[in-house]
Amino acid sequence: MNKCMKTILLMLVLTTSQTASAEKAYFAGGCFWCMESDFEGLSGVENVVSGFTGGTLKNPTYNGNHQGHYEAIEITYDSTIISYQGLLDHYWVNIDPFDAAGQFCDKGHSYLSAIFVSTAEERRLAEQSKQKVVDMFSQQKVVTAVLDAGEFFPITGDESYHQDYYKKSPLRYNLYRYGCGRDARLREIWGDQVTH
Repeated sequence: MNKCMKTILLMLVLTTSQTASAEKAYFAGGCFWCMESDFEGLSGVENVVSGFTGGTLKNPTYNGNHQGHYEAIEITYDSTIISYQGLLDHYWVNIDPFDAAGQFCDKGHSYLSAIFVSTAEERRLAEQSKQKVVDMFSQQKVVTAVLDAGEFFPITGDESYHQDYYKKSPLRYNLYRYGCGRDARLREIWGDQVTH
């Protein structure tokens, strides 16, 4: 086998092994700009996409109809670097699990918090992690739902500016995040566990 063929085979093996460990997770925690920002810096997270899930409406849009859907993120991650449990641990300290009306300054169904599970093992881990939060805050009601994952609709087309908004418009994003009180509320709930 010549050197070129060996190189091609090695590339195929590496690509296959990377693909084999790439998994997806779905979370809703209010503004998808903020959720995207909160997860993209994690080691092992390969990509985070903003979109909608949880509803029955096909092809929801941000400026049009997304009734019944949650603003959510799709995380592609390398499970050999970060586990689903690691994502869950990071998720909880980046949301307000007690807000039944939305998240921070954003209110309404599309801003509710939820974990969307794709397997029985994800459900077990998500329910177990939720119970830990319930036990930690026994005087408050944890309202974050654990729901079956459905179709995820990424933001596309004319609304693609929402993807990586925190990178494309950092000043506007930071003003929004500060004005919404997200980080102040997270510190109030989670103290030094806050990751942002």
